[in-house]
Amino acid sequence: MAHLPEFISDLALILITAGIATVLFKWLKQPVVLGYIVAGFIAGPNTPWLPTVTDLGNVEVWAEIGVIFLLFALGLEFSFKKLIAVGGTSSLATLINMGSMIVIGYIVGQLLGWSAMDSVFLGGMLSMSSTTIIIKAFNDMGLQKQKFAGIVFGMLIVEDLAAILMMVLLSTVAVSQTIAGVELLGSMLRLVFFVLVWFIIGIYLIPTMLKKLKKFLNDETLIIIAIGLCLGMVLFASKVGFSAALGAFIMGSILAETVRAKQIEHLVEPIKNLFGAVFFVSVGMMINVAAIVEYASVILLLTGVVLVGRVVFATLGVLASGEGLNVSILAGFSLAQIGEFSFIIATLGMSLGVISQSLYPIIVTVSIITTFTTPYFIKAARPVYGFLEKKIPARWSWIINGYATSGLKTVNKQDDWNRLLRSVLTFVAINSVICIAIILACETFVTPFATAHIPGLWGKMLSALLALLLMAPFLRTIMMKKNRSKEFRTLWDDNHFNRGALISLIVLRMGISCALIMAVLVRIFPAYTLGMVIVSMAVIAVIIFFQGFKNQSRKIEARFLQNLNQKQQSAPLHPQMASHLLSRNIHIEEIDVSPVSPRIGKTLRELDFRHRLGLSVVSILRGNRKINIPTADERLYPYDKLIIAGSDDNIRRLIREIQSYGQAQAEDEEAQVHITLSQYVVEENSPMIGKTLRELDIQRKTECMVVSIDREGEPDINVSSSFRFGEGDTLLLAGEESSLSNFREKIEGQG
Repeated sequence: MAHLPEFISDLALILITAGIATVLFKWLKQPVVLGYIVAGFIAGPNTPWLPTVTDLGNVEVWAEIGVIFLLFALGLEFSFKKLIAVGGTSSLATLINMGSMIVIGYIVGQLLGWSAMDSVFLGGMLSMSSTTIIIKAFNDMGLQKQKFAGIVFGMLIVEDLAAILMMVLLSTVAVSQTIAGVELLGSMLRLVFFVLVWFIIGIYLIPTMLKKLKKFLNDETLIIIAIGLCLGMVLFASKVGFSAALGAFIMGSILAETVRAKQIEHLVEPIKNLFGAVFFVSVGMMINVAAIVEYASVILLLTGVVLVGRVVFATLGVLASGEGLNVSILAGFSLAQIGEFSFIIATLGMSLGVISQSLYPIIVTVSIITTFTTPYFIKAARPVYGFLEKKIPARWSWIINGYATSGLKTVNKQDDWNRLLRSVLTFVAINSVICIAIILACETFVTPFATAHIPGLWGKMLSALLALLLMAPFLRTIMMKKNRSKEFRTLWDDNHFNRGALISLIVLRMGISCALIMAVLVRIFPAYTLGMVIVSMAVIAVIIFFQGFKNQSRKIEARFLQNLNQKQQSAPLHPQMASHLLSRNIHIEEIDVSPVSPRIGKTLRELDFRHRLGLSVVSILRGNRKINIPTADERLYPYDKLIIAGSDDNIRRLIREIQSYGQAQAEDEEAQVHITLSQYVVEENSPMIGKTLRELDIQRKTECMVVSIDREGEPDINVSSSFRFGEGDTLLLAGEESSLSNFREKIEGQG
């Protein structure tokens, strides 16, 4: 018999153990992630009395694939537009929370006598919450639609992006073994540059490609293309010096902006679950009981740091963003744990060989403890708020209500200068990044190819000409966009001072374009700088006055915006309305209508949400259709998405009302269907004799269907409603067993 490769037997052991642990932890109503970690401990080398994995190298490969798919799936759930939508509240709160925990983690590591690298990585691990654990806790406790939960989800989105940045920076620190500010800044700018380039090019090309291939994209081809794009970006990111996880995340976030995002996410989920399970099992394999016992005091110390530090700084962060004390405490107490990304950061440190072996089991143990305490901390938040509310003096009422309530009641219209400058800075930065990317790409690929086939100056000139032609539409945008906008004309007509400032702004933009052109030309003629400046000005004049570059620029921008917004379903809320809702502690929430909801088919007038529950239905999303400000005669249909404005309590009441029957159905076992076939013979003196199929109304009265009627050995499957029954006719019936057994009683009861 052929020898079975070890990696297959190892994978079988991992998945069997993980499957048993998963079922057990589901039964115990605990997070599945903990089950995977326990399975890894059982299948790992630390339990020699049980079957164990023979080659840990294979497991590391599977685990790395698991990290790639975890980050790819995370990117599919992520959206740069969603990041913008969470606004300043989540961003500021996350910055305060993560920054504080990184500093505290580093200080604690140093006080424990650990190395600088151990302390830096410890700070990174302690700064990351567990998305999986929080979502499960909110779902179990029915809190996912409350206002504070929305803020927590926003903070998790920002944390995910910050974690990707942190992994890149930690890799830089680990390689250099120093914490050099200039080097970190360079790495950060390099990261931002490549992320922008990948995202812009990806949004421009990939949705268009998927649209053109639409008729060929079934589930099979779509999942192959999606995984191919993911691994392609992983390979490219590795080639330019970034982590595989970053490449997977970026490609996921690009695909998240396409109309196929949900379908891809659904197809990728089983793969993510499989390899993700292997990753978390590999985490469990690193647990060493002897190390846990040895470092028990350190584990308890770090657990206390997480439980206290994350609660305090997350609460302060949300308070600083303008929210009230109640929302801030609920959000802070929800984030009192560390999870998946801490494992990924620990794995990164281990793979780079820069952290101690003992740090891994310590951080895993702290994560397990804080996972179990999460639900209890969430429950403790309201009593803590009640206690603090009584202790806070009346003059500090802004802490209770939040300064955003009073400070944002009126949103003034931004002046024309702010709007113009913000727009100009945005498109100048984006188009400059694209031009730099073109220069680097031409220098890396085009110039060597051209000079190899056309040696000397002419090859360089050809590659420079190609670079300038590719850059021209973007250079024109840098120089000319917004020069005829409403804000520009208003400011120009206002006063002479504005005209001088606007002319200076145009000159600055032309200077940026000139510098980008010079970056191409000086590589050919490094000794003729002054001459290259004159040539650059001539190139600028051609770009401005040549209509083809203008048209091309508009087409590129139109396609990019179309691809970026093709998935968008609802318009943003007007700032003044958002402020009004904030002042009344009202927020916007999206609720799915269950297909078995008792409210399906009823109009909004009949449901009367506004007067009964104090809620407003702002919009209804029905497939690709968007119904903004629906009328009172609009009905609810299965799978509708309701955009609701209301308070936490009222939204919670609506969820119970609109989904109560659906949730009860979901908790029951799947509906069982027992449709079968049976015969019925029309006997002598039957009340059916002489009556038509229409007169008997068999389908409604007996809940059975007449499939065919056999008369004198001739079956008829196309029976008309005027068919008149006679003695000896044989009916072939279809229906539930209970209905068929009662057919005779019901049909003869009509006589």
